[in-house]
Amino acid sequence: MNLKYLVLALVLGTNNALASFDVLKFSGAHRLLSQKRREVVSSVAKGVKYRLSKRSSVQTEQCVLQPKPPTFPGSDGPNGTVGGSNGLINATDSSCGASGATLNITAKSGPNGNIDWINCGITDGGWKPPFVQISDIVTVELSSVLEDSTSPFQACSSYVSIFEKYGTQFDVPPILLASFAMQESTCNPKTVGEGGEQGIMQISQDKCAGAPKGDCLDPDFNIMAGTEFFADTLKGNNGDLFLTIGEYNGWSSGLTISQATAAANSSCCRCQNNLDYIHQFLNGWCQNIDAYSHDPPLGKYFNLNDCN
Repeated sequence: MNLKYLVLALVLGTNNALASFDVLKFSGAHRLLSQKRREVVSSVAKGVKYRLSKRSSVQTEQCVLQPKPPTFPGSDGPNGTVGGSNGLINATDSSCGASGATLNITAKSGPNGNIDWINCGITDGGWKPPFVQISDIVTVELSSVLEDSTSPFQACSSYVSIFEKYGTQFDVPPILLASFAMQESTCNPKTVGEGGEQGIMQISQDKCAGAPKGDCLDPDFNIMAGTEFFADTLKGNNGDLFLTIGEYNGWSSGLTISQATAAANSSCCRCQNNLDYIHQFLNGWCQNIDAYSHDPPLGKYFNLNDCN
C-alpha cells in the first residue's frame, strides 16, 4: 500500500481509507490528510487551551484572599470574647471574695459571677466593683447567636453590621454593644426614655451633637455615639469593665441603694439606677438570654418594677 494511504488509514480509520483507495488520487489524499491533520491539531489545541484556562481559573479562585474577621480584646475567635477555660469569668480581684460564678444561669448568678459579688459593697457603705477587664468575661459571639432563630438578638438583626463597624473602630466586642441596645431599648431605635434618653442606645441628649439633620434617633449615629462613650469611659477607667457598664446606667463607685432608688417616687421613676443592671447585662444578654423574660427573672432588687 502507498505510504501516504497508510498514513491516511491511521488518521481516518483503516476501513474508510481502504474503501477509498481506488477512487482517491494521491493529490486528493494528500489534501484530505492535510485538512484532517489541521482539524486534529486544532481540536487538540482547543482542548489544551480549555484545560489550561480551567486550571488557571481554579488556581485564581484558590488564591483569592478572604478578609480576616475582626478580633477584640481577649477574644479566642472573631466577634466575641471568652473568660476562663472552664467557661467561667476569669476574676482577678478577690477584694469582694469569690465570684460565685456558675455555668448555669440562675436568678442571681451566671458565668460572670453572682449579683452580690458584682454589686459588691452596695449594701455596705457603697459599691466597690471588682476589677474585671473585657478579656476576663464570658460572652457569646453576636454573629453566631443570630443563626438561632429564637435568639433575643433577632430584634437587632438590622443593625448587626453597624455594631460590627463601630465595634471594630472603637475596639469593643459587638456583643457588648448589642447587649447595651437590648438592655436599654430592646433594640428599638425609636425609643425615647422618661429622662429624654435617645434611641437604640439610649444616649443622653448632650451626646446628640452632630446627629444627621439633628436626628439623634438615627441608628448609625446613635450606635456610634453610644460606642464612643463606652470606649472612652472604659479607657478613662483603665479597663475597669464593671465600673464602666455601671456608669452607662448612671452608677458610680460608692453608689448606695438609697442613692440608686432616690428617684423612685419622683415624676421620673425610671430615672433610678437599675440595681440588677450589670447582672442582667453580663449573665443575661451576653449569654444570649433575654434578661427581661427569663424564668426565673434575672435579678434581686427589681426596683424598676415599681415604675410600671
